[in-house]
Amino acid sequence: MYPQKTVELPPPPGVMGSLRAGFDAVSRHVALILLPAALDVLLWLGPRFSVDGLLAPFLNMIFDQTRLTLTSSAEVRRFTEFESLFNQTVEHFNLLSLLGRLQTFPVGVSSLLARSMPAETPFGSQPVVQISSLPGLIGLALLLVTGGWVLGALYFRWVSGTTLGETGSGTGISSLWAIIQTLILSGVWLIGLIMFLIPVTLVLTVLTLLSPVLAGAALFILLALSFWLIVPLFFTPHGIFVRKQNAFYSIFTSLRMVRFALPTSGFFVICWFLLSTGLNYLWSVPPGDSWMTLVGIGGHAFITTALLSASFVYYRDMNAWLQTVFERLQQKQTTQRV
Repeated sequence: MYPQKTVELPPPPGVMGSLRAGFDAVSRHVALILLPAALDVLLWLGPRFSVDGLLAPFLNMIFDQTRLTLTSSAEVRRFTEFESLFNQTVEHFNLLSLLGRLQTFPVGVSSLLARSMPAETPFGSQPVVQISSLPGLIGLALLLVTGGWVLGALYFRWVSGTTLGETGSGTGISSLWAIIQTLILSGVWLIGLIMFLIPVTLVLTVLTLLSPVLAGAALFILLALSFWLIVPLFFTPHGIFVRKQNAFYSIFTSLRMVRFALPTSGFFVICWFLLSTGLNYLWSVPPGDSWMTLVGIGGHAFITTALLSASFVYYRDMNAWLQTVFERLQQKQTTQRV
């Protein structure tokens, strides 16, 4: 009886090699950072579309009613601090920040100032445009979110095509195809997010009424388990731009890839988030009224674009490696049958 010959498999693509390739690609094509940089400059030096005047009376009514239910001075003090922080956030909120990449959606233009939203510029305070009607607020918000998805589709297409060049099978996809598939993917994400958040919010609300400690423990467990959802869903848009797939098949390809390459893919996503989130603290150091903010905007645009480029490289190489593995395993099975 002859021993079975093992199949020699090539090593999987390295995470560091993909990151290096992404940074090299953006270093050679610095123009790729223009779109995220321009968006942050608009949020910084442009007008601030404020919802404070529209929402303040409604929020004050809710806060006044809630304050009546508090019994101890400690609860009143904590609630007052929360109210002050919340009102300050609403006051500085810029509706134009919806053009930036929402953290819950896979496609969009990354923005540094969409989170910090500085109210001061080197020229003084931002000019404020008040949104005075609820229908106007809803309509403008929908328009800006959709516009952000369209900008994200063009940005992803530009970065993927420039990074992968002729080696990417999805190179040359039309702008219309990229926009349509991005809108479909984002719509699927929105429906899934609503279906997920509604029961989670209800459960956390009930647990909070029963015991704040129990609710905190449940929230911690939920955040810990969310990693197992983030990794499989991280690469859902990449099939559209790398392999010219439709939105639904791109989701399937992402889930299949992570299923067979979870340790390596998980390590890539962790590195991606650590570099992106960690450096954002550095880029956010300059105050809004200093021209040094331009350094933070440029640094953030370069790093996030390089990380996006690296994700396209990793996705392409990992799928090529999996295809090679499957082919060799299939050849082995065919040889054994013969």
